[in-house]
Amino acid sequence: MTKTDDLIERLAGDLKPVPSDALRRRFALGIVPALGLSLLLMLTILGPRVDISDVLMLPVFWIKSAYNALIAVVALLAVYRLSRPDGSEGRFFDLLALIFAAMAAVAAIQLMMAPTEAYPVLIFGSSALHCPLLILGFALPVYAGAVWALRQAAPTDLRLTGFVAGIAAGAAGAWVYSWFCTENGMPFVLIWYSLGILLTGALGAVTGPRLLRW
Repeated sequence: MTKTDDLIERLAGDLKPVPSDALRRRFALGIVPALGLSLLLMLTILGPRVDISDVLMLPVFWIKSAYNALIAVVALLAVYRLSRPDGSEGRFFDLLALIFAAMAAVAAIQLMMAPTEAYPVLIFGSSALHCPLLILGFALPVYAGAVWALRQAAPTDLRLTGFVAGIAAGAAGAWVYSWFCTENGMPFVLIWYSLGILLTGALGAVTGPRLLRW
């Protein structure tokens, strides 16, 4: 028994207190540079909209940006909570549904105010086929940054944590892509941007149990 106590003392003797903000700093170090990398990739590969100075005056641009940014923030906060052994997603799914419903209402209003011949443009635009894939591509650095941060944490529900981290990364990638995307249809954003975000969430759900294991 004495030997056991001595061993425990020797093992515990090297332990140092962890700063209370260590996890927050870890997330900041993982997410912020990754988001910067996504922006750099967008600027290098695609570039911003050629009419960016004009489109900044349009409410539809900021609604599109806010939709993605809100999902990203809500999901990141949920990932932070899930990173602890006793953590949960909280009201993440309720807030996600609320954001989606608000965007659906905006999309419906735009459709009601537009002539029916404009529906194909508002819904499908000219980039529906590649929009979700580009969002997934720009989300990958952010997802990698989130995984890097979570590897030093202790999540218990790895599939759920991976899914929510994927949603956060997908929304961040969608926000980055929105600075290039020329689509102004809110139905387009609701359908195709959301699909890109969900694809990244599905990637997180599939890879989370393997990548986040501790």
